[in-house]
Amino acid sequence: MYFWFIIISLAVWRLTHLLSTEDGPFDIVFLIRKKAGTGFLGKLLDCFYCTSIWVALPFGIWQGSIWWQKLLYWLAFSAAACLLEQATAGGKNNTDDIPHYKED
Repeated sequence: MYFWFIIISLAVWRLTHLLSTEDGPFDIVFLIRKKAGTGFLGKLLDCFYCTSIWVALPFGIWQGSIWWQKLLYWLAFSAAACLLEQATAGGKNNTDDIPHYKED
């Protein structure tokens, strides 16, 4: 059970990262994002967190056996992908450049 959760979480992160931030082989993913434009689908593919929700959906449906399990797996896979993204962002989401404010 834990093994499959980890494997599927990694797969969701990988697919989400590919769709939202990478160009893909032969720039295929880049062309898909370009064709999506600035509409709903284009905005969806620009945001890692938004994309992870929709990438995790089929995996959650596949893993759960009843409706509430499907819902929980869906959200858990998306959350795991978001946590992995935060862990591997490499300082992109770092807030060290924000000045520290301290009141006297």
